[in-house]
Order: sequence, then structure tokens, then C-alpha cells
Amino acid sequence: MYKHISLNTKNGNLAPLLLLILSALIGSAWGYLSPSIVVSDAAGSKLYIIESTAGRIDIFDTSTNTVESAITLPDNPSAAALTPDGNKLIVTAGDEDGKLIIVDLASKRVVRTIAVGHTPTAVSISPDGKTAYVCQCFNDSVVAVDLQNGNTIAEINVSRQPVSSQLSPDGKRLFVANLLPKGAADGDYAAAAVSVIDTVDKRVLKTIQLPNGSIILRDVTLSKDGKFAYVTHILARYQIPTTQLERGWINTNALSIIDAENLTLLNTVLLDDVDLGAANPWAVACSTDGKTLCVSHAGTDEISLIDRAAMHERLTLAASGKDVNGVSKSAEDVPNDLSFLMGIRKRIKLDGKGPRGIAIAGNTVYAAEYFSDSLAAVDLTSNHVNSIALGPKAPLTAIRRGQMLFNDATICFQQWQSCGSCHGDDGRVDGLNWDLLNDGIGNPKNTKSLLLSHQTPPVMALGVRDRAETAVRAGMKYIQFMQRPEQEAQAMDAYLTSLKPVPSPYLEDGQLSASALRGKYVFIEAGCADCHAGPLYTNGKSYNVGTGRNRHADDKFDTPTLIELWRTAPYLYDGRAQTLRDVLTTHNPTDRHGSTKDLSEKELSDLETFLLSL
Repeated sequence: MYKHISLNTKNGNLAPLLLLILSALIGSAWGYLSPSIVVSDAAGSKLYIIESTAGRIDIFDTSTNTVESAITLPDNPSAAALTPDGNKLIVTAGDEDGKLIIVDLASKRVVRTIAVGHTPTAVSISPDGKTAYVCQCFNDSVVAVDLQNGNTIAEINVSRQPVSSQLSPDGKRLFVANLLPKGAADGDYAAAAVSVIDTVDKRVLKTIQLPNGSIILRDVTLSKDGKFAYVTHILARYQIPTTQLERGWINTNALSIIDAENLTLLNTVLLDDVDLGAANPWAVACSTDGKTLCVSHAGTDEISLIDRAAMHERLTLAASGKDVNGVSKSAEDVPNDLSFLMGIRKRIKLDGKGPRGIAIAGNTVYAAEYFSDSLAAVDLTSNHVNSIALGPKAPLTAIRRGQMLFNDATICFQQWQSCGSCHGDDGRVDGLNWDLLNDGIGNPKNTKSLLLSHQTPPVMALGVRDRAETAVRAGMKYIQFMQRPEQEAQAMDAYLTSLKPVPSPYLEDGQLSASALRGKYVFIEAGCADCHAGPLYTNGKSYNVGTGRNRHADDKFDTPTLIELWRTAPYLYDGRAQTLRDVLTTHNPTDRHGSTKDLSEKELSDLETFLLSL
């Protein structure tokens, strides 16, 4: 794994370096639990809590509200599901060395480990308990695994970065939420999708596109009768300049409803209020009686409790062209109506920070409070809130605080968004173009990954910010529309500087493949290494390489790092290139962006493989 870190200590300013060193020392001594997923048994008496940075599962007794025991795992877990008989817990874990971990709950021991693909993020178990369907986030696929012999039955390609899945009650269809849009970003439509897999034929039955601007899909669940699927996501208003935040001008937060029988999008409702965002919706679940939809809001430390029948009644009225509330008078009005859920939804403020996964046991909603290492318990009748510590309270390091602030929408004007609303919870991309005002208006740019941004100044496509520290503070002022304490910006600097590249799925056993090794030679011969030089694959300079269009035709663009190029599509400053092959060929006709015009098909393929392996 690439681990180069360099800190800017210009003018003798050692504060960021000292913060990072201190955070690393404290973090290694204390560690955090980071609860992210909660799974309930059938009786609601036991919860299995995924502690995603502690390498363990906590078993929680709902009658005593205590952790009764913990199961140590060989790797950090990401998701889990119970087998139908309740005897085993199937856990996904690992990164490039993804694995399924089978835990016997009677003995509380790991009894088997099965290798799967890159960064497994979700698992669903067939009704007969024989097959696990695993979302492989960075392989863009779902793999079906035979739990008896550990063999892979099938691998089904889906859209982009599958992160959540849910089987229909009969087990014949698997609904998969994909995190990001796939395709170029300079057109009229860009949105992530839900893939529906036929588990009998092991193929994608349908790809259901969500409304324009749908990004960061986090969770999908089905109603108890299997008639509807519900998907949480952000609904970005990316086609207008980011001049204000009021009324969801930049980002709104949404729940899409899918007709699970006919595989069509029914509609999308907004989870925000008119003057108060409900940022970063994460998990969604139906209550035991099916009457209530519960949604966790990781950015605003809340859960929403929605009257499901009343919501569907309003959706039916809108679809028939009847006036619902003076705003929505048709189905087309609903995704823009910030008052649609008024009177049928309660927003419950939690005591902990960063609620993610939720589970409903009896009449109680439990939410994993990621940043406070706690479990929220909300009574569905009284709405009473209790936050239960899952371990000793660890000191808040600068890195951890920065990560928390990066994902915290309560520091944003009217709570509409966090930094993670566009960059994901890990500082990467959303696949959209945004018309920020740092380089004028009317010239949208593709969202850039923040990985290594502090080590590769200047930043932004045109290099308009001298360094990442400047951009962080500008973002708080002009994107969050808030003036925040300098200490918060310093903490975000510490967090972003601590980010590490994820090994590429194009590597073979952690090394460059034979094709990539040949591509490395082509990379040098084609002149790519002249600008994309050194361990960071950038020389920090700006060039006009002929990729500018319209008002940017004569502009020089900052040379970006090529590290993690495999996960930052679409490419070029305006996201017009869907693939790297497009960058090398279609959008480089005069060889100003590397000498690629005369490369053979094999050389182009090898070069592309090398670039995708970085």
C-alpha cells in the first residue's frame, strides 16, 4: 500500500505536523470502535454490532442494554447478516483481500473464512441459508457464494460501487444500491442506480435509474410484504451555480421508493424541511408492524420516523394529479417539495454523533453512532432517546475530530450538507460537475478526490487555490456558508493528510500485472512521466495540454496526481471522459496530452492497465 506522507512546514509552521504525530500516537494507544451496522435476531433480544475499526462484533442484550460479549475477528468488519436459522452470523471484512467470515453464535467463534473480492460492503443470505450474495464495492459486482463449500457460484457485474443489498421475501430478486453515478458528467443527466439481480438466472434483471443528481446511495430495504423498496441517497442540484444554500439549493437529502414488483421508480421524496436540511441519510428500515419507516441521518445526528401508509397515500394522490399540500400537484412535483412529509414525519435528535446502521427490535430503533462509539435506542411510541456507550470513551484525536467534522452537517448553514455530501465519507468523488465560484461562474468542474491534496499543491483544476489548507477554509466559508473556528479547519487538515490510497483492484497479488508492467514502459515512452513524475505522479506544475474547451480553451490546468486514478472517473476537468481510454484517444487527437496517437491497440490497453493500477 502506498504510504508516502509529506507535510508542508513552510515558514516554520510545525502545527500540522505536531497535530498529526500526536493524533497518531493517541490513536494507536486508544483506538476507536466505530460502530457502523446493527443486526437484530428474530426475537429482538440480541443485537450484533459491527465495530468497523476495532476488528470485532459486540453482542448486545436488549433486555439489559449492555454488551454481554464480543467476538474478535481476523479483520475489520464492514457488514453482516444472520442465517435464517439464527445460528450463524455471516460477516464481510477486509479491503483488497476481502473475505466472508462465518461466525458460529453458539460457540461465539469464527469457524470459517472465505475469500471474496475487493472491499466487500454488504451481504444478503438466501432464504434457504445456502447462498450469500456479497457486494464487492471496488469490483463493481455482486458475487454469489455457496456457504457449504465456499465456492463462488457466479459473479454479476452491476453499476458503480455496490454498497447495500436486500433480497425479496421469496429470495428471487436482489436489490442493490450503487454508491455513485457511472458515465460522463458533462451531459444533462448523471445519477446513481439500483441494480436488480435475478438470483435464479444470476443476471441483472433491470437497472433502475434514480432522479438526476442522485448520488451517495447508502442503503436499500424492502417493505415486509416485498411490494416496495426504499433507497436513501443525496439528491444533488448540481446543474446550478453554488451561490446559496437556502431551500436545498446545492444538496437535498432523499428517499426513493421503488415498485419492487414492476421494477419501476415510484417517486422520490425529500427528507429535509424547508429551512433545515436532514443531511447524509444513511440507513433505512421498516418497523416490525410495517407502519413506520426509519431513516438515520449521519450528517445531522438524527433519525426520521415516517408514517409509511400516509406517505404512500400522498404519493398516490400526486400520481393522480391531485393537490397534496399546495406544492405537489403531480408526481413530477414531489422530488422538489421540501414540505411533502410535513405532518407525517418526526425528526428525532440523538445524543451521539454520526448515526449509520439501524435495526428495529420490537418497539425500539437502534442506531450505530459511529463517531461517539455508542448505540442510540429510540422508543417508537414515546420517542424517548437513550445513548448507550459501547466501550470506554477514547480521547478525540485531531485526525478523528477532523473526520467527524468532515462528515458533520451541523456545522453547515441550515444543516444541508457536510463535506462528505460531495466527497463521500472518505474524501473521494461524487461523479458530478459542480459550478463552484472559485474560478468564475458558468464553468462547472468535476469533483476531485481529496486524497493527497495536501501533499500536491496547488489545488482545484485550474490551481486557483495555492494549497489544500486554503481550499479547506474556503470550502467552509463558501460551500458550508459558515465561519468556523480555525481549530476545526486544522483538524480537517489532519484528517485529510492522513488519508491513504486504497490498493487498486487491477493489481495482481498486490503487484503490477504483466500488462501493467508493459504499460509502465509505454507511460515513459509516451512522455506521460515528464509531467506525472515522482512517487506522487505529478510535478506540481500547470500546462495547456489541449483539453480545455470554450472559455478554458487557452487555460493551463494543474497536473493532478494519478494515484487512485482507477476510482475517480469520469475524467478531465469537466468529466467528459467516461474512461481513461477516452482520455488517451478521443480527447487527445493532437498528442498534446501525451504521445498516444500512434500507439497500437495493445500498447493503449497496457498503458490504460498501468494507469488503473496506480
